[in-house]
Amino acid sequence: MARKPQDVTQAELAVLRQLWEQGPQTIRQLTTALYAGDDAQYSTVKKLLERLEAKDCVSRDRGDAVHVFAAAVGRDDLVDRRLREVAESLCDGSITPLLTHAARHERLTKKQRELLRSLIDDLQE
Repeated sequence: MARKPQDVTQAELAVLRQLWEQGPQTIRQLTTALYAGDDAQYSTVKKLLERLEAKDCVSRDRGDAVHVFAAAVGRDDLVDRRLREVAESLCDGSITPLLTHAARHERLTKKQRELLRSLIDDLQE
């Protein structure tokens, strides 16, 4: 039986966002980006990366003396995972109530509405 992926914490998500936006980085680079160079946070970032690696969300290149970390899970994959978990727990597995709620209660721009219409059209073909 496949292992269920673990969700990520807000702090871990901040690390993933940095890796998604800037690409592979060292612990030092991530510490500088996330904590404005506060060297005292180096061990915090190291621990976050260890947890993310255990969750199969980041990979580590051990080729050089300084390890480089990269996101092993894409943003879309994480969004999909989280939405499915919410759908399972709140909506008996159906994503429709989530989409309906978002469409009714969020101010969608014209471009966002067009994108949704296009997606629905594509799914009907």
